[in-house]
Amino acid sequence: MKRFFSILFLWASLVLTAGAQVPKGMGNSDPAAKKILDVVSARFKTFTSVQSNFVLKIENASNKQIGNKTGTVYMKGTRYRIKMAGQDIFCDGSNVWTVDAPSKEVTLTKLDATNNTITPQKLFTNFYDRDFLYKLNSDAKGIQEIELTPIDKTKMFHKVLIFINKATQTIKSTKIFEKAGNRYTYTVSAMNTSSAISDATFVFNQKNYPGMELVDLR
Repeated sequence: MKRFFSILFLWASLVLTAGAQVPKGMGNSDPAAKKILDVVSARFKTFTSVQSNFVLKIENASNKQIGNKTGTVYMKGTRYRIKMAGQDIFCDGSNVWTVDAPSKEVTLTKLDATNNTITPQKLFTNFYDRDFLYKLNSDAKGIQEIELTPIDKTKMFHKVLIFINKATQTIKSTKIFEKAGNRYTYTVSAMNTSSAISDATFVFNQKNYPGMELVDLR
């Protein structure tokens, strides 16, 4: 996949791994942070469907912006869809269609039903319990900042900051710090949890993508 498409899933692919054990001497997580994260996870699970607009900002080690992208993610049960300029992902709960418009290619794969499957839903729920130590950095002006440190030190990033809207008990933004120096910030610009989303939203329709090659990898 192209650069931005890969970046969109950087957070998921780096975080959602098989559960790691906390090595001796690494310390313990902050109970106050866990309490907040548990509430956020439980809150998200009450939503029947979610439509969330996001902004992805990429900065280098000098805090200079080197990339920016906007998109929308739709979620309903195990189904999801992610839309960005020139790129689309559909998941109907069983299959995943990945559309890359610049290369005129659609890749069809089977959704892995194991707990290690990477889905947008997991980004808003209890992703933190097995792979991180976490602490509450600040709780002011309606925003709670929680810092996550990966237990697995071989990961490509060394720190993740999560900013939580205290009033809505939802994640407002996530900032990932790569060891190489780049920082990736995902900000939720708008979230709708009350509108009904049609099941057809999550199913790829070849007629809407003429001239694209479908590569079936199931």
